[in-house]
Amino acid sequence: MDLDIQGRTAVITGAAGGIGAAIASRLAREGVRVVIVDLAAEAAEKVAARIRDGGGEAMAVAADVTSADSVAAMMRTIADGFGGVDILVNNAGFTRDMRIGRMAEADWDAVIDVVLKGSFLCSRAVMEGMKERGWGRVISISSRAHLGNPGQTNYSAAKAGIIGFTKALALESGRSGITANAVAPGIIDTEAVRNLGHFEKIEAAARQITPVQRLGRVEDVADAVAFLASERASYITGEVLHVTGGRY
Repeated sequence: MDLDIQGRTAVITGAAGGIGAAIASRLAREGVRVVIVDLAAEAAEKVAARIRDGGGEAMAVAADVTSADSVAAMMRTIADGFGGVDILVNNAGFTRDMRIGRMAEADWDAVIDVVLKGSFLCSRAVMEGMKERGWGRVISISSRAHLGNPGQTNYSAAKAGIIGFTKALALESGRSGITANAVAPGIIDTEAVRNLGHFEKIEAAARQITPVQRLGRVEDVADAVAFLASERASYITGEVLHVTGGRY
């Protein structure tokens, strides 16, 4: 399928590894110029270099998505290197799991700020340029956890918030040729997940409760994002695409 996005510029936050890096690589294969945004500058540059070595166009930008000043500086760097942003993938996020009785306020704030405030600041930063060009894609990474997971009140709330944010943004921006959608992955086989001490139990449980009896792959999420970024999805907005192997 021709996705018809060659020559576009995409910004992927939290892209120094895992799902974000896979999304960047997938878009680069479609001829998209990709910007790898992450706090981990060295790791982000390694991802960008790997894409360039494969013939793609990529640059790395170190930024804190929870800081308006840092996001503004990021946008200036991108403008100097690649020009305007056509595709934004709000992927930055992490878990800090704890039952609510033992969850520190800092654990709540950190997860909410990166996932929700980060998506707000980055989306706001690209919106004017997308409206001027009459074309844009904002794809935010939610999670199956938006349905609720024990020990993840912070993460579940943040990922549920992404869905409300996405639907409101879709209503605001559709008339300007901009679509806004969310992708909600299930359990994805990433390095971070594999490094968990109880990974084998996670994998065994996933096979039991998931109709497609395996863990998700980062490529599964990347393919979904690439589709929603494409011209093939130009009449899809305000939607949540679950990439969960059928697990809800």
